[in-house]
Formats: sequence, C-alpha cells, structure tokens
Amino acid sequence: MTPPAVMTPSPTPRLVLGSTSPYRRELLQRLQIAFDVAAPRVDETPLPGEAPEALARRLALAKARAVAADHPDAVVIGSDQVADLDGQPLGKPGSHERAVAQLRAMRGRTVIFHTALAVVCERSGFSATDLARVEVRFRALSDEEIEAYLRAEQPYDCAGSAKAEGLGISLLEAIVSDDPTALIGLPLIRTCQLLRQAGMQVPALSALPASPSSPTTSPTSPLTSPASPGDLQ
Repeated sequence: MTPPAVMTPSPTPRLVLGSTSPYRRELLQRLQIAFDVAAPRVDETPLPGEAPEALARRLALAKARAVAADHPDAVVIGSDQVADLDGQPLGKPGSHERAVAQLRAMRGRTVIFHTALAVVCERSGFSATDLARVEVRFRALSDEEIEAYLRAEQPYDCAGSAKAEGLGISLLEAIVSDDPTALIGLPLIRTCQLLRQAGMQVPALSALPASPSSPTTSPTSPLTSPASPGDLQ
C-alpha cells in the first residue's frame, strides 16, 4: 500500500527592503522578520504637473520593481514620501538654505505627508500598493526657532525638513493619521497587510515567544548594502 503523500510547506520567501533609508530600516526591524536591504536606482524627478500623492505612489512602485528585477524570488518593499503644501510637492531639502525655506513656508500651516508603499514579488506575480495620508499642523515658528532646530537636528534628508520622531516634534501642533509610523517613512500597519497578502507570515512564527520547553531564540535581521550619505531612498 502506498503511503499518503506528505505536503512540504512552501518556504517563506526572502524579504528585501528596497530602500537604504535608515529610518525605514529601523521601522521594518520592529516586525522581527529577517530582511536584506538593496538600493533602488530610480530617478525621483517629478513629472510635469504630477500631484504629490501620484508622485509618491509612482516612486514607491518604481523602487520596488527596480529591486525586484534583481531579486525575482524575493518579496520586495518599496516606499516613498512626499510632503504636500497646497498641492505642491516638498521633497528632501538637501541643504540648510532649502530647509529654512521649507519650514518658513509651512509654519502655521497644515501639510499633508503622503507615504506610499509597494510590495512586489516577480516570481509569484504579486504587486500591490497602498498609501498613508498624514496631516501635520506646524506651529507659527519664528525664524530663530527654525534656525535653532535645523542646527540641532540637520534633517536635510527628510521630506519637509523635520524629524517628528526626534526634536522635530517640538515644531508641531498636531498629527492626524491612522498609521502611526507613516510619518517616519514606512506605514507599518499597511506594510503588514500587504506582506500577508504576498504570502508572508506577520508576525513571523519565529518571532513568537518560545514555549517553556523550547529554547529561546532571537530573530535576526541580516542587513546588506548599508546606507551611504545622500543615498536615502
């Protein structure tokens, strides 16, 4: 008599973060899933007349697809954030002077931060996108406050010239969002949702507490392609 066939579970796909941003890397580590990092080579120049939300969505998907082309068996995360002031995109300032100009324009105003997310797997054909909208209301900042903040934190690699997870929180009156990590750069609630749709277990079984009879192991997150200055995508 032939014994019944034993189904071998499919291996968990490898996860790759298509971004060298240290902020997104630190956020993804919260999920306690091992992942690699790869730098997407994408032109981030806005298209003529492109709305901030459309720009964020397009770049997030472009980054995920660019990395997935080199890692076809992996599940790849791409993300992009664009600040929106009166329908005009505000990118990473890149310099002190541009950061001063951005914060002066935003003081006393409400700015929308569009944080787009894309998850792609070439092998399975999976591709999905989502977007978290964060409303940020800035205080009526004085020039002296703007200068003091920028000298202290130098947030020149951040869209909107402020790090809400750091001293930048002192510049704000209110934050309205349904995904609390979106403003930092990666909306983790939506990330978990899309990773599950792509076939990944979140939380990973290896991240669950060990039973009393089982040895305790710590999940690891092997990182490759560490971020270099000025290459924060």
